[in-house]
Amino acid sequence: MDKTKIKSEYAQAGVDYSKIEPFKMAMVRAGKRTLEFPNKREVHVDADSVGAHGAVFQFRGRQPHLWCMTQEGLGNKNWIAEWMYQHAGTGRTYYEGIGIDTALMAANDVICQGALPVIYTDEVAAGDSEWFMDEKRGRDLAESFYQACRMCGMALPAGESPALRYLIKAEPPVHSAPSLSGCVTGLIAPADRMITGENLSVGDRIIGATSSGLHSNGISLVIKRALELKDKFLHQLPNGNTLGEEALMPTRSYVSLVEALLDENIEIHSFLGGTGGGISKIAYAKKHFTYRVKKWIDEIPPLFLFMLETGVSLMDCLTTFNWGIGFYIFVPEKEAERTIETGRKAGYDLLDLGEVEPGERRVIFEPEGIILSAIE
Repeated sequence: MDKTKIKSEYAQAGVDYSKIEPFKMAMVRAGKRTLEFPNKREVHVDADSVGAHGAVFQFRGRQPHLWCMTQEGLGNKNWIAEWMYQHAGTGRTYYEGIGIDTALMAANDVICQGALPVIYTDEVAAGDSEWFMDEKRGRDLAESFYQACRMCGMALPAGESPALRYLIKAEPPVHSAPSLSGCVTGLIAPADRMITGENLSVGDRIIGATSSGLHSNGISLVIKRALELKDKFLHQLPNGNTLGEEALMPTRSYVSLVEALLDENIEIHSFLGGTGGGISKIAYAKKHFTYRVKKWIDEIPPLFLFMLETGVSLMDCLTTFNWGIGFYIFVPEKEAERTIETGRKAGYDLLDLGEVEPGERRVIFEPEGIILSAIE
């Protein structure tokens, strides 16, 4: 009897390492290409430690420093990629940006503390071993993780790819979709670059950086509305993209923006990602401040406007989606112009949106004449 053709009982139970291994190797190859990215921040990964049970890295700078870590998951965005892969008929896997989305959920968080990303570890947890066998999709996902690390200046030295048959179940008509998450370690050097938000003050200007579109918040609402349409995610939007293509636009990185502002020694009172809670999140600080938004971007991303057309209320849109602004910077008025100019030189479109006032904790969104309560 040829024993090589007999599946182990563990494989029959749903965890077949022979099916998972090719994906792991694709991720390892991508990760090895990232190991020198954090060197510019004087963080070095010990290459000999990679591939064991973790990774060893060190800071070789001389200044006092701090570390910042956060863990974030992607949510449901790659479910749309799976739907498009099954139904669009283009030959694309639609995973070209999913690793970027996943990594930036954490990277765009650590920068809010003034930390710059240096190390990323990922988890791709599928409901079955078979999901890992699609080599094209695996390569696309691995490459998108590489691209995320390149744009953020961080290394991907380790990760995990489990098959969780009894935990991960995709909603039909998608056959299988993994849960994606990861951890970013960021460096604050020198240590006095740490941003806590405690200096947030009345009179501060609210500076906004444009988003690339949906990013990865409000996905469940987009899925719900898309599945009610005749063409689902293949519905054509006015800009020529399908709904699925527009929803899968990769999240924008704000790492280079924060790095540029820190390098210019601009007095920053707070950073804030435009994630869950939409515009109402501007009132994140538990202080008696009112945030008056007087201006907004001229062109709202088409996906958001389409959500309005499908019947989602404006209030729901403003408190679910980023509405075109993906990152906020709070600075004293004297620094507003320099902040905008520094951002422009770094390749970002920044807009002075309004100011912080004394009063009830809320956002007054003047462009639509709406008052948004703070999310507790």
